Amino acid sequence: MSPETIPTPDKYTATWVSHSSISDFLKCPRGYFLRNVYKDPKTGHKMAIVTPPMALGGAVHEVIESLAVLPVTDRLKISLVKRLDPVWEKNSGKLGGFSDHNIEMEYKERAIRMLINLQEEPGPILNKAIKIKTGSMGLPNYYLSEEDNIILCGKIDWLEYLEKKNAVHIIDFKTGKYEEKEDSLQLPIYLLLATNTQTKKVAKASYWYLDRDDGIVEKKLPNMDDAYEKVSKVARRIKLARQLKHFLCPLKGCRNCIPYERILKGEGEKVGVSDTRQDVYILAA
Repeated sequence: MSPETIPTPDKYTATWVSHSSISDFLKCPRGYFLRNVYKDPKTGHKMAIVTPPMALGGAVHEVIESLAVLPVTDRLKISLVKRLDPVWEKNSGKLGGFSDHNIEMEYKERAIRMLINLQEEPGPILNKAIKIKTGSMGLPNYYLSEEDNIILCGKIDWLEYLEKKNAVHIIDFKTGKYEEKEDSLQLPIYLLLATNTQTKKVAKASYWYLDRDDGIVEKKLPNMDDAYEKVSKVARRIKLARQLKHFLCPLKGCRNCIPYERILKGEGEKVGVSDTRQDVYILAA
């Protein structure tokens, strides 16, 4: 494409991609559409389904992420369990996808154990951290391709500042029971984001399994060029699918799209609207 025909980048018309939206697309294009593109004609909002594991993960992440803006000496002055209470209230009952009080308490106890483990062995939490500026769009982002008008965005859980190296350590907190798959694009995406949205070199990356004894597990950093190629390839597929309005489930119905199809059929119960203006639903088992 010649310089004369390259369109002017426009963040408001760009295709935005993230780790979650790319994962959605790779699992099921129809599920991607229903979660990331479709808007309820009555409310103008996208839709989201809340489940207990999501509520647990969201609450724990919110507590931990709130520490990054505090001075190191203040981060653990207030018990992390105490910090959890007001956060959990926002996701209590149906707002967190809980069908009864006992189930909710089981999940809250898990969250409490994770935060106690973290408080007892805080590791990098007591080191300096870098907070990436979010700008007017609310998320760290950069142009993955100005030519294609594609923006990569996303929030990295924690960036530990390594003073001796003048570099950063990417840390992703895991609250689920399963390990991230080896072919996941999460690390390539986070490497690209961290490299292009702040000034320090990325020296290492780790997953921190909060519900397990092994805790922090360092991962091999992806090659930067490989990361760009892999992420760009999927991002361009997403842009093309959006242009063609072509979002088909390869199985003609799978666990990634069927729950959202059920909402369209009126089977979901709307329980609220999220901070990001999504209509939040729960589904009966």
